[in-house]
Amino acid sequence: MQTQFSKKENMKKQDKIKPKYNILQNTLYMVKLAWISKEKKVLILGALSAMLAVGLNLIGLYISPVIISAVESEVPIAQLVVIIAAFVAGLMLTSAASAYVDENAMFGRITVRSELINMINRKACTTSFPNVHDDKFTALLSKASECVSGNSQATEAVWQTLTTLTTNIVGFAIYIVLFSTVQPILMLIIVATTFVSYLVGNLANTYKYRHREEEAEAERHMEYISRCSDNAAAKDIRIFGLRPWLQSVYDKAMDAYVSFQNRVQKVFLAGKIVDVVLTFCCNAAAYAYLIAMVLNDKLTVAEFLLYFTAVGGFTQWVTGILNGFYTLHSQSVDISTVREFLEFPEPFNLESGENIPESDSFVLTLENVSFRYPKAEKDTLTNINLTLHNGEKLAVVGLNGAGKTTLVKLMCGFLDPTQGRVLLNGTDIRKFNRQQYYGLFSAVFQNFSLLATSVAANVAQSEENIDMNRVRRCVELAGLKQKVESLPQGYESKLNRTVYEDAVMFSGGETQRLMLARALYKNAPIILLDEPTAALDPLAEADMYQKYDSLSDGKSSVYISHRLASTRFCDRIVLIDNASICEEGTHEQLLKAGGKYARLFEVQSKYYKRGGGEVE
Repeated sequence: MQTQFSKKENMKKQDKIKPKYNILQNTLYMVKLAWISKEKKVLILGALSAMLAVGLNLIGLYISPVIISAVESEVPIAQLVVIIAAFVAGLMLTSAASAYVDENAMFGRITVRSELINMINRKACTTSFPNVHDDKFTALLSKASECVSGNSQATEAVWQTLTTLTTNIVGFAIYIVLFSTVQPILMLIIVATTFVSYLVGNLANTYKYRHREEEAEAERHMEYISRCSDNAAAKDIRIFGLRPWLQSVYDKAMDAYVSFQNRVQKVFLAGKIVDVVLTFCCNAAAYAYLIAMVLNDKLTVAEFLLYFTAVGGFTQWVTGILNGFYTLHSQSVDISTVREFLEFPEPFNLESGENIPESDSFVLTLENVSFRYPKAEKDTLTNINLTLHNGEKLAVVGLNGAGKTTLVKLMCGFLDPTQGRVLLNGTDIRKFNRQQYYGLFSAVFQNFSLLATSVAANVAQSEENIDMNRVRRCVELAGLKQKVESLPQGYESKLNRTVYEDAVMFSGGETQRLMLARALYKNAPIILLDEPTAALDPLAEADMYQKYDSLSDGKSSVYISHRLASTRFCDRIVLIDNASICEEGTHEQLLKAGGKYARLFEVQSKYYKRGGGEVE
């Protein structure tokens, strides 16, 4: 009970949260975006479409009254034919022009939405690294991506809403002038009844939205049961006889879902009944008034037909304006979400900041560095003092969870210390342009990415201006030349089967060599390897690290591993334990000291055998 109450309270709080920007601000934002993205025709075609729609309505409104008036006036047949032909030609031309404009308006609208997609992708790919793990940022990214995911989403549909709203406002203004010549009271009756009908209909239409969490909960339960039938759970369902339980859970969720939908339909039905009654009363009053005017010879038959038809049209204009603003408000909330994501604060100097001075020597220093993740109760790293000298090969070792990856993220500028400083040649890296700073590093992480593109582009990390001679040289140095050149398309062979069905699949070792080729291609002065070979066996990892060592001569390198034997070749080794550096030295010095490093090495070495002997 408490849980359900809390959900309802949270829903109420969410519904009361106001978007950062209002309807006018978001409308002007979309207009500006269309203007700067060179899609001004979206605005022009939207206005033209609205005028043509009003024109079609007026032609349809006047065609019968004008023809009847001509017949009453006993105009010649030839003149009557001309009048009819003129209306038919007007209808045909206006309809054709309206269809042409509407069809061509779509392309510009898609372009504007595509520009927003590019902006969202650019923000997501280039944002400061801490934002990637910020719950608010990731939630906004998800919502913003949904808001640009299709033609019916707000960022494209808003143009149709604005066009329709303009049509209704212009039509309403024209009909106001038309009814003012008859009796203003008639206009007030129509507006009042239409407005009341709209309010009742709006309450019915929003009932489902206001109770959406109830529907979503039932849907989540049913979706969960459906997912349980996949291959991952198939064995457990059969071994433990879970099918009856799953069926009962699904049936309960389905009953709740059906009960909710029945309530929704009852509310909708009540709203429709009220709408029908109000519409009947409005039309009855209007038609009675018009008939009375005809009987009192205040209106001709043609005028009666004109106003009789206009009553329904006027109601539609009023309803259209109300619905248009309601829809525009809903779409404005989504557009505001997109804008809030694009304007999410950046803690780093990604584009600004000082330029990094040119140098052949880079010294990286961590000075009294501590770091604690948001909402964490204690530091992941505490009071770290560490210097990576130019050209040095440094190993950072420790058990899983010791903070080795966090240390790498601090060194390469993905994170800023909670306390202390990271210095590059004596200058705090927070003063530098962070994008330039990233350029100093060539890194391979535990979870590296294979792009859905060619082998060459994966090595170069770009599809433009690829130096193929350099790609071939790096692939050869990485020991992958024979494999790549044996493929049907060679260096143009595609990777990643999520996009290409005929993509090449590399083994774990081959993928590691591809990562090595990628690191060599960038040719950055500092190389960071954060356990990229953790999925390989210890012998393969040691061999791969030796390969990196032999090909990165003269560069500063940081090797991260929890397997101590893999990094024994390094100039210096630091052991992280309890969030701090507890031991430091060469492999031989640490073994001789007989501390934690020596004890861990002794335990691990028992499992690393080659041909019956210990790994050397």
